[in-house]
Amino acid sequence: MKIAMAKLAVAVILDILDFTIGRIPGFELAFDVALGLAAVALWGWPGLIAFWEIADPTGQIDGFAPTLTLIALSQMGKGQKKSTRADQSDPAG
Repeated sequence: MKIAMAKLAVAVILDILDFTIGRIPGFELAFDVALGLAAVALWGWPGLIAFWEIADPTGQIDGFAPTLTLIALSQMGKGQKKSTRADQSDPAG
């Protein structure tokens, strides 16, 4: 769970940077590509969703959508072992 929280913190920081630095004209496309690569590095295939930000040619609209944060929240708890009824049953019978 600590890794998921660290990824969430990184995602929030990157989304704040996208809202501020990522709105500089001429720089927003390169920043969106970098964020997409970071998302893929953090979450694998689900990180590809971050590349939708490249579709905004102005770079202004995508700064208001915290894409990386939303991906991080959607991936929290994934891959953790879930308890089953067999795990909770009494071994004595």
